[in-house]
Amino acid sequence: MNAPPAAAGSSALFVDHLSKRFGEQTVVADLSFAIPAGTCFGLLGPNGAGKTTTLRLCLGLTAPDAGTVRLAGLPIPAAARQARVRVGVVPQFDNLDPDFTVAENLLVFGRYFGLADAAVRARMPQLLEFAGLAGKADARLATLSGGMKRRLTLARALVNDPAIVFLDEPTTGLDPQARHLIWERLKHLKAGGKTLILTTHFMDEAERLADRLLILDHGRKIAEGSPRELIAGHIEPQVVEVYDEAGGDLAAFVEAHRALAGRIELSGETAFFYCRDPQPLLAALAGREALRYIHRASNLEDVFIKLTGRELRD
Repeated sequence: MNAPPAAAGSSALFVDHLSKRFGEQTVVADLSFAIPAGTCFGLLGPNGAGKTTTLRLCLGLTAPDAGTVRLAGLPIPAAARQARVRVGVVPQFDNLDPDFTVAENLLVFGRYFGLADAAVRARMPQLLEFAGLAGKADARLATLSGGMKRRLTLARALVNDPAIVFLDEPTTGLDPQARHLIWERLKHLKAGGKTLILTTHFMDEAERLADRLLILDHGRKIAEGSPRELIAGHIEPQVVEVYDEAGGDLAAFVEAHRALAGRIELSGETAFFYCRDPQPLLAALAGREALRYIHRASNLEDVFIKLTGRELRD
């Protein structure tokens, strides 16, 4: 059972012993965490782990079976409508209106919050500049690239100047340049005091952006901490990935050198040697031309795979 999180009053989002079932399946199981204002919190997990349901519970879009949620200090779902006035949401898939221009998408969304068109128009230059869309106010969506549409979705989520922003896989499908631009913008938001709640399948994204992470699997919390804490606490510090490229008999090499690693994982034609001291293993690989290898520091993806497994999730 999770330990109770910090006091609700000091948290942008407070979740205490939250549970949700659909029929016989428990989707969220006794989940507790708290997110301090002005931080970025990452929610990680494989497909089907319960991330989307957790976000819906926190936003008051799904009713819990048990537990407490307070968003922006307000009880959820009882005061969900009032809380969502202070919240912005970047959904996993863009749901912009293709019949509207960039400006019209922002104006219509502002009306959902009761904002006058004049107020949205006053904020529009700042929002478009922030999203790298200056000069695109009158552009039709069909003329925008995928990265531009994603940045417009981010700008739209900020139209009500929210204190808390939920970001559901914000850079999925984007090229590296677009991803880095959105990362820069999100760091700017956090520096300005906004709270970011992020789900992502990109471990480098989580490692770069999040102050604290929660790893979820089968609806349960399996780990929580800063990226550095999770790496230091769950994985050996060095990794040597060994690939069999030309009949180098990887299986025989693994059996002969098991003692040189704290732990070994096999995936297809690759062996992952997790080590505290990789030098003896690197010496054994020297001159083995049929075996290619990469030596690197361990990272958040290694932690994620160790805790949730390598099997494919649908």
